[in-house]
Amino acid sequence: MRILPVNPDDAAALASCVAVQAAAKQAEDPLGPAKTARALHVFLAEGFEAFPCEAWYATDGFYWLELPDRENRDRATLILVTRPLESRADDGGPAVTAVREALFRHALGRAGLHGRTMLSIVARQGTTLDEFFRAHGAEETILEARRVLHLGKISAGQVAAIRATTEAAATGYSLVRWSGRTPEEHLGGVAQVLNAMNDAPRGEVEDQVWDAERVRDRADSSLIRMGVRGYSVAAICDATGEMAALTQLEVDPDDPEWGHQGLTAVTRPHRGHRLGLLVKTAMLQWLAEAEPGLDRIETGNADSNSHMIAVNETLGFQPLKPFWQWFDLPVGEAK
Repeated sequence: MRILPVNPDDAAALASCVAVQAAAKQAEDPLGPAKTARALHVFLAEGFEAFPCEAWYATDGFYWLELPDRENRDRATLILVTRPLESRADDGGPAVTAVREALFRHALGRAGLHGRTMLSIVARQGTTLDEFFRAHGAEETILEARRVLHLGKISAGQVAAIRATTEAAATGYSLVRWSGRTPEEHLGGVAQVLNAMNDAPRGEVEDQVWDAERVRDRADSSLIRMGVRGYSVAAICDATGEMAALTQLEVDPDDPEWGHQGLTAVTRPHRGHRLGLLVKTAMLQWLAEAEPGLDRIETGNADSNSHMIAVNETLGFQPLKPFWQWFDLPVGEAK
């Protein structure tokens, strides 16, 4: 079996990965959003936040390996995608079970070559890939609960009413917003909020440390290169000028019916003022004007993050199954 590196300029390789992803999504996640060819192209080549990464493919499958170069340099993150197991290659090639096993072993080898001792792995909960990783010794870490908000089901005035109640608790804060990459004057504030994300449940990983330069170089990298439309709403403390809360969302112009929630976080000194709900309601009101074709918004939180889940449920988000199950697997201990 030939396993080849994905060259982002190789149209045939990209088309193969797009087709595999579509087949896997249809079998495992028919209600969720798809990653468009535009987004997948950039993701395979550059990943998130400009971390080094590599991608490899074979008939009926591919994998992506992220190799953090700042924190967590003992780790690699693996995303493995194959066609449904009952599929076979059109030319009578190997069964998909063999493709999955070969790609997994190849990824373990590549992680080891890069000096990584631990794999972070993700699979849709309850799928054959979930079972596959468990059979190879992977141990559960975080269950990421997905939720979806159907904008057409929000009653008239509902968002405005929720925002009014949050504003009563959020006196002393003002809202700012921007589209696209982070303005220079907000780089430091965004860094503070990103550092606050270290409080969220994440498993046994090192904290990421952000500053203005890292936000400029990395936080907006996928936004810029994927060509998606990005929206940010922040709450600023009137007394200190500090950025206290931030929510971000992206819309892929190739699939404008779906919005993809990025971070929502409140810094520790400013918690307890309903700022998370404030910035999210302000975001929904903005999107109603800026993205009239938007129909649904997806978000994900650690299943143990009860506070943010409560915020989302107040807005009307409903569970979107399957959830994402994250695992840890020592590279040298895979069965």
